[in-house]
Amino acid sequence: MATGLRRTTPLALSATIYNLDIAVADVDRGVYQDLALRVACHPSESPEYLITRVLAYCLEYAEGIVFGRGISEPDDPPIAVRDLTGTLLAWIEIGSPDAARLHKASKMAPRVAVYTHKDPRILLRQLAGERIYRAEALEIYSFDRDLIDGLAARLDRRTRLLLSVTDRHIYATIGDATVSGAVVRHALTA
Repeated sequence: MATGLRRTTPLALSATIYNLDIAVADVDRGVYQDLALRVACHPSESPEYLITRVLAYCLEYAEGIVFGRGISEPDDPPIAVRDLTGTLLAWIEIGSPDAARLHKASKMAPRVAVYTHKDPRILLRQLAGERIYRAEALEIYSFDRDLIDGLAARLDRRTRLLLSVTDRHIYATIGDATVSGAVVRHALTA
């Protein structure tokens, strides 16, 4: 018995693409690079998460760095650094990954770093005492909240960004505004 109604499936929301031209001057690491990035932002990602991901990419920039495939491949790192043979050298996480994910990452890559835009004390409490392979080698960094908020408020789908890093302090010029803030490394306690 037909009712005349067609059953429809919901349409998937598509990612928003950001085209970012970034001039990186990382004095701390001696990296001076112009980057032209096309970054997909899934609807479930906040602008703050996107900014954190882009800043982490810039701070980790090295030959072989790539963004992960995102939510379509949840087992991929958000950012990876691979050598010419495809061997994973660094697994870079964004936000507040759980201990199980970091345990897996630490077994797969010789270096694991986490960059968070959230309160790092919450992440450190969440991870304290958890089983994480090579936990002592885990690098956890947080960004100054004013830096993240300032960049997120000015982010446009086509953005030019000048990024200077000195003594783990970021100076970012976006449009006619300059925002700055520290990148702080945190130790995971047992």
